[in-house]
Amino acid sequence: MTTYLFTFHTHFDALSFMKFAKDFGAAKMTPVPRQLSSSCGTCVVFTPTHPDALQEINCKSFDKMYRLTETDYELVCENE
Repeated sequence: MTTYLFTFHTHFDALSFMKFAKDFGAAKMTPVPRQLSSSCGTCVVFTPTHPDALQEINCKSFDKMYRLTETDYELVCENE
């Protein structure tokens, strides 16, 4: 299973996303890793279990979405 990390502009956006994401997989709020930048210091690590999870999540408010690899974070998309 692929795991993703989402960053946000505000803590409220992170909380809202977290509640929504739990319906589509495993979600956990954590501090943003030092090598990544964010307006807010909170991110959500998300492992989808629902087949349409990423399509549903793309409508939610987030700053950047990264795919977690064994050694790094790969930028998947960035919202404006």
